[in-house]
Amino acid sequence: MTPDLLRLLHTPEGLKALAAAAELAGGEPLAAASALRARGFGAELAAAALTQASLRGRAAGKFGADAAGMFFTRAGLEQATRAPVAARRAARLAAAGVETLADLGCGLGADALAAARQGISVYAVDADPLTAALAAANAAAAGLANRITVECADATTVPVERYDAVFADPARRQAGRGRVFDPKAYSPPWDFVAGLPSRVPRTVLKLAPGIDHGLLPPGAEGEWVSVGGDLVEAAFWCGPLATAPHRATLIGPEASLTGSGNKTAPVGPVGAWIYDPDPAVVRSHLVAEFAESVGGWLADPQIAYVYTDDPVDTPFARRLEVTEVLPFSLKRLRALLRERGVGVLEIRKRGSALVPDQLRKDLKLSGPNTAGLVLTRVDGAPVTLLTTTA
Repeated sequence: MTPDLLRLLHTPEGLKALAAAAELAGGEPLAAASALRARGFGAELAAAALTQASLRGRAAGKFGADAAGMFFTRAGLEQATRAPVAARRAARLAAAGVETLADLGCGLGADALAAARQGISVYAVDADPLTAALAAANAAAAGLANRITVECADATTVPVERYDAVFADPARRQAGRGRVFDPKAYSPPWDFVAGLPSRVPRTVLKLAPGIDHGLLPPGAEGEWVSVGGDLVEAAFWCGPLATAPHRATLIGPEASLTGSGNKTAPVGPVGAWIYDPDPAVVRSHLVAEFAESVGGWLADPQIAYVYTDDPVDTPFARRLEVTEVLPFSLKRLRALLRERGVGVLEIRKRGSALVPDQLRKDLKLSGPNTAGLVLTRVDGAPVTLLTTTA
């Protein structure tokens, strides 16, 4: 995709090509390309339209029905905020009284679109000309161009003090290098990003889930977000936007857990029920708060499995019934599973170096039954828990 091709896709001929590509989406790529060319579309336009049709199909999981009218690049789609996450963030900004927002590193515009739908006027910038053009095209496709101004610009040059709030999503990938894990290698650089709250108190930083907790600005809220159990991002809410030290937010189902992030959970024996906390709970360091919410405890202070003697419903963890507690022994475990006719084994692990796929091979499973296996430690010793799903 290039800016010229994007403009071509907006012409009457380009719109016809997109419509035709949508009809052919999902078929064999070479046949689809031949079919488009047979309808009179040039090779370059046909390829661009088919690429958009493919990306729009993939984007439906992030953007829902809106994806059918949006424009994407593969990298941009991969990095874009999921629509439910952006919508929740935008609603929180609007509830805090934000009316104007500077969106630094807007990407394809997912967060700008969500903010505009909340009535917020957005000034969005991206350093890449094509990405900025795509964001503007997506704003127009959504009917929100009157609320979103998009420019190709260096985020560090934006006079952010003119806006009620700032949202920054620094690029965490580099061409030819893939993901960047060191904040110093972000673009714009971390020093600039970390300095934004001192310039605009109502600042939100979207970051990788593995971000160092030590980088959380003083007084800010660290939020870790999961969608359907998939940990997707961290967000630092600064200044008056902060409402708790740490927060774990679940989307699908909707739930939120808050706490200090430095609480210690009680430790006791393996209970009748084991809870595998959502990754947002673990990454936000709120396992102790979760344990308290279900009246539970840890069996090992270093392992984030929580136990109870009675089952408690919770959106924050997967609950399993413990049927057997064994010291780890491959020979004994293989014999026990063979005796019970277990052919399908769901394996979870924390604190174990064993590789689940290799363990399945070594166990030589056969039989019609299903079971769960948890590989963990208790008092530093390897332990095997046989479980059933609640």
